[in-house]
Amino acid sequence: MHVIQRGNNRTATFRSAGDFEHYRSTLFNACRRFRCAIHAYVLMRNHVHLLITPEDGDGPSLMMQTIGRRYVRYVNARYHRTGTLWEGRFRSAVIDSERYFFTCSRYIELNPVRAQMVDHPHRYRWSSHRYNAFGEPDALIAPHPLYRALASTPVNRQAVYRALFRNAIEPQTLEQIRRATNRGAVLGDARFLDRIEATLDRPVRRLAHGGDRRSPAFHASQDLAPALGGGPRVVAPFQRL
Repeated sequence: MHVIQRGNNRTATFRSAGDFEHYRSTLFNACRRFRCAIHAYVLMRNHVHLLITPEDGDGPSLMMQTIGRRYVRYVNARYHRTGTLWEGRFRSAVIDSERYFFTCSRYIELNPVRAQMVDHPHRYRWSSHRYNAFGEPDALIAPHPLYRALASTPVNRQAVYRALFRNAIEPQTLEQIRRATNRGAVLGDARFLDRIEATLDRPVRRLAHGGDRRSPAFHASQDLAPALGGGPRVVAPFQRL
């Protein structure tokens, strides 16, 4: 899952190094308590990105609720403020790991570069890039099996991971990730959507507007879209992410 939580009205949620450290500590405890493995993350000035694998469906919500409450209490006490800090509930998308795990990881770790805060992701302190690309210790990270499969040794694994950053992520792919996460949707190809629908026992595909929605031709066109080169499909949200 790709998870985003933003500050209320895009205002700063982190004002000092101590704030970043406190959030990391809170995140560390919450992800272990609610069994959510973190594979990539970045803490920006006014929002947070996480790439996680939960062990059960309630884990992400419980984790983010706990972090939100505890970090807000910390900020309000430290800066003598009251009221909310976060912009409502966190947003999330289920990601097809086989096709988009590394793309989403790069998307997350390149946030400071896109924001023109640094010229390379390794220069930004508050992200997973230094662990994934250079092996710098980071207790937050639980390496994903796909990351471990990059190479047989940590040094070679890090070198392969660094090589993934030589090419920019295409604008279309960036938009697909953003749209899926903002909608609380699923990002994947037809086979992945079939697996999600089988697990949930209900459809999750977003049907196009117009036309005869009951006709065989309409449903055939929906099923064939990814195979015809339409790229990953963003599908309708489901209730429990």
